[in-house]
Amino acid sequence: MACSQDYIPDPRNAHALVYLNGLLLPRAAARVSLFDGGFVVGDGIWEGIRLHQGRLLFLDEHLDRLYWGANQIRLDIGLDRQELIGELKRTLAANDMRDGVHIRLMVTRGEKSAPNQDPRNALGRPTIAIVAEYKLPSPRLMAEGLSLFTSSIRCTPATMFDMRLNSHSRLNLITALLQAIEAGADEALMLDPSDFISSCNATNFFFISDGVVRTSRGEYCFNGITRNKVIRLCQQTGLPIELGDFTLAEARHADEAFVTGTFGGITPVREIDGRVLPAALPGPLTQRLHGCYAALKDAPATGTL
Repeated sequence: MACSQDYIPDPRNAHALVYLNGLLLPRAAARVSLFDGGFVVGDGIWEGIRLHQGRLLFLDEHLDRLYWGANQIRLDIGLDRQELIGELKRTLAANDMRDGVHIRLMVTRGEKSAPNQDPRNALGRPTIAIVAEYKLPSPRLMAEGLSLFTSSIRCTPATMFDMRLNSHSRLNLITALLQAIEAGADEALMLDPSDFISSCNATNFFFISDGVVRTSRGEYCFNGITRNKVIRLCQQTGLPIELGDFTLAEARHADEAFVTGTFGGITPVREIDGRVLPAALPGPLTQRLHGCYAALKDAPATGTL
């Protein structure tokens, strides 16, 4: 079995220091209170950020999304952008990290006076954690691809549970993934309330038919930074792309498919609900976009350490 988050194990991670509320600690010493809002009710937000060749990739977009999410749930991070960037860089410097690193930046509402839902019971100091690990996607994913299973769990609109918000509350997505695992697949493909293709449980979904790249309109899927980069790459390179309402039957009968995410970039899909897609992996257009995305990552940009 595989998943889009599969990585190459690295023994250096056992000794990497973790940032927690201004302190740099060994992994075993990095602990939060059982009264923390993130533990009690999943009251928090997070970002996944990659360190590639000394640069924090697409950092501005990630921080835009983080601070937007914090505003949506009325969470004061307590650090401005430059201060938070400084803490990210301090964590990386303490671990002497410069390449091949995945960062999980997490902010919760912090410790509460009692283990309940009401945010007014927070004691006023958010919990900020930064976990930086040497993590590279498993190379077998490009050759083997992912098996997807269509879950009965639906993606939801912003008026119910906003899929664009990187919330610590992921139980609906975990339930969808459990259905996929029990069906013998790697990840869950999820539909929107009108039964159109939306996203997977941890990534965004694209499929290719007759030379056209297709993906959802975006109303019900993750606000994916990699998704947006791929859409723009298609537009810039003249590769036809359509954002719309697409049926499961259309996806199952695609020539190629792939998923996108910060960690894995572009990962091919080999089958959907037991139907093997016809293109040899990675499919030609998937491979083309993978190369374009790799070039984009390597291009000079801001965010150098």
